[in-house]
Amino acid sequence: MSKFPNQTEKNAKSVEEATALALDELGVSENEAIIEVLDEGSKGFLGLGSKDARVRVTVKEPSVFAAKKFLGDIFRAMNMEVDIHTDMTGESLNINLEGDDMGIIIGKRGDTLDALQYLTSLIVNHESKDYVKVALDTENYREKRTESLLSLSNRLADKVAKSGRKYTLEPMNPYERRIIHANLQSNAAVTTYSVGDEPYRKVVIAPKNSKPYYRKTYHKNNGYNSNYKSDLIKSDEF
Repeated sequence: MSKFPNQTEKNAKSVEEATALALDELGVSENEAIIEVLDEGSKGFLGLGSKDARVRVTVKEPSVFAAKKFLGDIFRAMNMEVDIHTDMTGESLNINLEGDDMGIIIGKRGDTLDALQYLTSLIVNHESKDYVKVALDTENYREKRTESLLSLSNRLADKVAKSGRKYTLEPMNPYERRIIHANLQSNAAVTTYSVGDEPYRKVVIAPKNSKPYYRKTYHKNNGYNSNYKSDLIKSDEF
């Protein structure tokens, strides 16, 4: 059963009144809906035998409709006025949010925005027969974050190449990890891989053909020993 019904039928004294009631219930404009007149009704004679008009109104884009309804309900619960702009292209739904204090929507490193995008995707694909890819953004955050990750990964790659020591970044979502992997995949000096479990999975930038190094430790019977097997370590720090 649909969580956000995208069709309704209404009766009224006229087709216009019935249409207005249906559009108001769904929260869409005439341009966003398909209007079918099921019965034009009749006035009867001297008020006798009159019959109401009946219309069926269906939203044109159920995926867009579901996304707007879901996000609108959330923002109303948060007492936030947010304009929701959508662009449906093929099987991709791009949503851009505009309003005051969008920092709340973005959250720390985009965590809240990512969560909203994930939940919106679940709702949209529950309503759709075909898979719809949902992208949610505000204040051009996605592009700015991508530029930041590209700059960070390039800078760390240079440090790793010079120091010969690997570096583990903070936990990131799969989308952000892919940005770093793709950016450094052709780098001749370093390689990348991911470690850990979601949602704490991290990207590691390591020198190519890196070798582990040994740390000198003191042992009571043998003095300093740099080849002691248990002292084999790799550094994650600079």
